[in-house]
Amino acid sequence: MPSKCRRSRHARAAASRESHTASARIAATIAAAKWSSPSNHPVLLARVALCFPGQGSQAAGMADGLIDLPIAVDMLEAAQSSGLDLRTALSGADEQLRATDIAQPALLFVECALRSTLPDDLEIVAVAGHSVGEYAAAVAATALNPADAMRLVIERGRAMAAMREGTMCALIGIDVDAATAVCHETERETGEVVVVANHNAPGQLVISGSTGGVEAASKLALSRGARRAIPLNVSGAFHSPLMASAASRFEAALDGVALSDPRPPVVCNVDACDVHTATALRDRLRAQLTSPVRWIDCVHRLVDLGAELLVEVGPGAVLSGLAKRIVPDVRAVSVSSADAAAHLDVAAVAR
Repeated sequence: MPSKCRRSRHARAAASRESHTASARIAATIAAAKWSSPSNHPVLLARVALCFPGQGSQAAGMADGLIDLPIAVDMLEAAQSSGLDLRTALSGADEQLRATDIAQPALLFVECALRSTLPDDLEIVAVAGHSVGEYAAAVAATALNPADAMRLVIERGRAMAAMREGTMCALIGIDVDAATAVCHETERETGEVVVVANHNAPGQLVISGSTGGVEAASKLALSRGARRAIPLNVSGAFHSPLMASAASRFEAALDGVALSDPRPPVVCNVDACDVHTATALRDRLRAQLTSPVRWIDCVHRLVDLGAELLVEVGPGAVLSGLAKRIVPDVRAVSVSSADAAAHLDVAAVAR
């Protein structure tokens, strides 16, 4: 891993001590806001990182006001050509959006559409997305064409949905090192597969693997201080070695799509590095299905790159909530509708 992407405990402590500097910059930004936009809304001068949520954030009605946007036409046509009637799915109830092969392209559509309605004058220093949200981030970085992204995510969702082996479980109240040790010990003692799959926030992790491995690791984690172990209703062991066959199936689709150098950079899940070339982005997307989502490190990297405001673009406010736990002194807001996106301004920063 490049040295710029590694954060030692000492560096984390130093960053915490300097967090008041970031808060001061934000206060100065708010004070310096100019009322100069055509809509008479204040121009947002804070340096922004866009964050795109992953599966689980989808909700009925999330595409309201987005279906007729210019970006929607190509994406809906791409879905239709791939055998998915996404327009109908987006107009349905929560139950119709729950399946992995529907939820993922539905989220991509909503997140890309919302991104297209954000003000043009944002100073975006980097983008990132949680799991499937990384594809919306790639579109936001102009590294991936929206229609190609739709076709890729449909294939990704289908490959993942076809995997029926294993499960996942959220662990609350245990840190990454302790959870990793639990997984390693469980693998040694049982021969089962179990890994830390999602580093979501301090004290909030997800493990993934074989059913027996996850059950054994969950019990061990509770005995080692975890407050809760919450089984997740998923179809497979996402972001674990058990996704190898799905990753292999998806790789052919990924390799058949053109990528451009991302501008701004994408901070990627697999190693929390900011990538600036198409080759580096492709490598990380290829590894994503079998690798953990290092979201804690991703958020720290966004802040290292100069982000003063984290804007969650998509339904719900999961990532905004996580950000407030990862970097409490950095502002985070969620944008989940076209109106909220179009009117993102300094008032949102101040709230």
